[in-house]
Amino acid sequence: MGWSFGVVRWAKGKPIHACDVLVFKYDPAAHDVVEVDEAAYNTCKMPIGGGASHTSGHDRVVLRAGKSFFVCSLPGHCKNGMKIAITA
Repeated sequence: MGWSFGVVRWAKGKPIHACDVLVFKYDPAAHDVVEVDEAAYNTCKMPIGGGASHTSGHDRVVLRAGKSFFVCSLPGHCKNGMKIAITA
């Protein structure tokens, strides 16, 4: 489906493990992917200095053990559901 609004529950029920590769596909002129902490994920407020930013439109992120949080940092996108939390 690609990186879009309403993907918050995409990971529910899927077996996800450390070292799995999460692929984000999107139009880089319209979106980005930023790895953030849980507070930024919950509030949709980007931390000072931001997080690891991905902007290619076809980003491959190797998941680490534990929780990972990703948001689109463009204004209004995160608050409208363009974010995802993954536990590996």
